[in-house]
Parts: sequence; structure tokens; C-alpha cells
Amino acid sequence: MWACALNSKNSKTLGKDKLKRFRELESLDKVIQPDFDEVFHKNYRLKGRWTTEVFGNDRPLVLELGCGGGEYTLGLARKYAERNFLGLDIKGARIWKGATAARKEGLDNVAFLRTRIDFISSFFARNEVEEIWITFPDPQERRRRLKKRLTGALYLNYYRQFLRDGGLVHLKTDNASLYADTLELVRYNSLELLEHSDDIDRDGFTGDPIDIRTYYENRFRAEGITVKYLSFRLPSRKEILPLPDEDQ
Repeated sequence: MWACALNSKNSKTLGKDKLKRFRELESLDKVIQPDFDEVFHKNYRLKGRWTTEVFGNDRPLVLELGCGGGEYTLGLARKYAERNFLGLDIKGARIWKGATAARKEGLDNVAFLRTRIDFISSFFARNEVEEIWITFPDPQERRRRLKKRLTGALYLNYYRQFLRDGGLVHLKTDNASLYADTLELVRYNSLELLEHSDDIDRDGFTGDPIDIRTYYENRFRAEGITVKYLSFRLPSRKEILPLPDEDQ
């Protein structure tokens, strides 16, 4: 009985904390949370105007997709003050962590967008984004090959609509199949592969920005799981074809 009472009390406390965080999100000027009807099959009002209206400058814009608590977004912003960084995630509680940390540190080159990545084409204009980082995404193990993964042909064709021609895409992951399938897709489409490693520690991948570590990366390393990384250029005018055996 006491256990039930304590669990009930803890649940209520967690619920109140979550509501408080959502209210705080509304007050943060660099957290954008569009309504569904603002982006579904239409262009969002900031499309083509992110750097001028959100950041107040004309610096290059870099995205982190599925940013979680924004640890990598913040790490990049600290190291590269001459660029703007926008973290995307659907979870408001996660974004709250990154947004409040950015405010406390006074990082004016960081913003967060709460949305589904399926809607990403509604947000950015051609050549508006300089680079894309995808760090420790959900590997979508139940999906066949890359169909619904953030590095699959479907999403790469979304990205090329707004990434500058030849812009960089970075993948950092603990998942062997996601890494291997992405590498195969890059080679299958004859994309320019810059760097790749299925064990960045073994291969001596050090220095900025590879050295930025998230909570999950530290946990994976502690468990003996190797970290994989690859980067490639994405041409804007070349359609990315899925692998022949990919289930579309």
C-alpha cells in the first residue's frame, strides 16, 4: 500500500514537472513549436528566413535531427560561434533541457524546433542549410533496411531540397546495421564519401567536432559498444535511389 502511495505521489510530481517545462518552453524565444495546421502540406512562416528572423544574422545554418536534449547541438554551438545551430526533435521535455541550458550559458547561436522530421520540407528553403548532423538516432530495427531511417533514400531526398549543393551529412551512431546500410547506400548512389569508421576510437578519429559526447554516447562506451561515424556530400539535383532490396 505504501509503495502504491509513493508511486502515485511520484507520478503526480513528474506530471507537474512536465507541465512546468512545457509552460517554460512557451516563454523561450528560440524554441519554435508550430501547430500541425501551420506545416501540414504548406510552407511554415520561417521558411527561408531562419537566420535573419531567429538568429538576427546571415551566418550558415546547421541542423541536428533528432537532437534529444540538445547535447550535440550545444556542443557544436560552443565550438563554432560563427555558425547558427538548430536542433529538431518531437519531444518537448527533451528540447526543454537543451533550450534552458542554452539560455543559462548565453548561447545566442542556438535554437530548437519541435516538430516531426516528416514535415521537414515545410521549414527550409533551397540552399538554406549548410550541414546536417544525425547523432545516435533510433535505428528503426523493425524497418527493413533504410526505409524509415533518417539516413534512408526517402529522407535524403527531403534533405537535398534545402541543403546547399554538396552540403555535408554526418551520421554518428552505435548501431552497426544503421552504419553499414548507410555506407552501402552512399556508395550505391556514388555520393562523395569523406570519412567513415566503424570504430572511431580504434581508427583515431579525434578532434572537433567528433569529440563531442552525449549522455548516450558515454553510456554506450561504458558498455563496450563501439561508436561509428561517417560523413558524405549530398548533391541537391541528384535523386537518391534506394538500395535494390530495400522494401519501399
